[in-house]
Amino acid sequence: MLSGVQRHESVIVVKAGTPEMPTILEPKLITGTANRPLAQAIARRMSMHRGIHVGLVDARVERFNDQEVFVEVYENVRGEDMFIIQPTSNPANDNLMELLIMSDALRRSSAKRITAVIPYFGYARQDRRSKARTPISAKLVANMIVEAGIERVLTLDLHAAQIQGFFDIPVDNLYASPIFALDVLTQFEGASDDIMVVSPDVGGVARARELAKRINAPLSIVDKRREKPGEVADMTVIGNVEGKKCIIVDDICDTAGTLCKAADLLMEYGATEVHAYISHGVLSGPAVDRIGQSVMKSLVITDSIEPTEAVKATPNIRVLPTAPLFAQAILNIWNGTSVSSLFETETLEPGYEGLLKA
Repeated sequence: MLSGVQRHESVIVVKAGTPEMPTILEPKLITGTANRPLAQAIARRMSMHRGIHVGLVDARVERFNDQEVFVEVYENVRGEDMFIIQPTSNPANDNLMELLIMSDALRRSSAKRITAVIPYFGYARQDRRSKARTPISAKLVANMIVEAGIERVLTLDLHAAQIQGFFDIPVDNLYASPIFALDVLTQFEGASDDIMVVSPDVGGVARARELAKRINAPLSIVDKRREKPGEVADMTVIGNVEGKKCIIVDDICDTAGTLCKAADLLMEYGATEVHAYISHGVLSGPAVDRIGQSVMKSLVITDSIEPTEAVKATPNIRVLPTAPLFAQAILNIWNGTSVSSLFETETLEPGYEGLLKA
């Protein structure tokens, strides 16, 4: 005799004798210490989408006296679809270990699936052997992530797209260019004919072209030659930037030396203004001081890496939120729907309504 179906919160429990029905689980978020404000913003945005409260799983991440990482999850996660929000930014090694140990804790607690949401993927610049007897650290990190029990990775603007192939699990690589396009169209409304998108090097042309295509602007290139890592020997501009408002597009700004030199060079070539849109503001060492004193009118970064107080206090640095993008991507993964739909500016525009101001 059929005894019916009982509902307990978001889980459908089927009693014996009824036809088998799918189990419905809510996505659950957990975060380490790398960028808690972003994790909280993602949770708030998901709450808006779902119409119910989506919070962060209660857990503690601590350091022992010898700096070993310890994680304890206070909530039951058995059979849950878990999303760990943890960029592997500075300190990269500590944040990477937090990610791996959180995954191990969840796996041993019988989580159904573990997805690593890594807004900034550290070690991505070590994606190939640049010279003899050097490691491919990005591949090593990928192996560690898979071995820790993570079954899917969600990230933003990988330094090199081929890093997706380092993983033997699905990797969804989101792009900041739709967000940048929305912001550029807001900031430069009525002046779109004067915009020139600039790639700071030949290797970044594809990224710059993507933004140029979205905002219907021409493209220029700064050709740079390095004597050794971190030092630029010579730079030239390919393309006519005279009288243009130049927008430099790149994925990472570390010490900002090259970026500031490129801005100076563009002004020498006749640009009226120089702005920069960078996906990940690493901003280490003297970067913030350099940008504050630079001819750049503005540097726009995302919050994939938690901005420091110094970054927040610098007048010509703006931070764009990525929470609407990541929240929708997490929900799409949980629902089993397309993540590539978020590559389109039109898809993201409703989520950023009111967040971007001229």
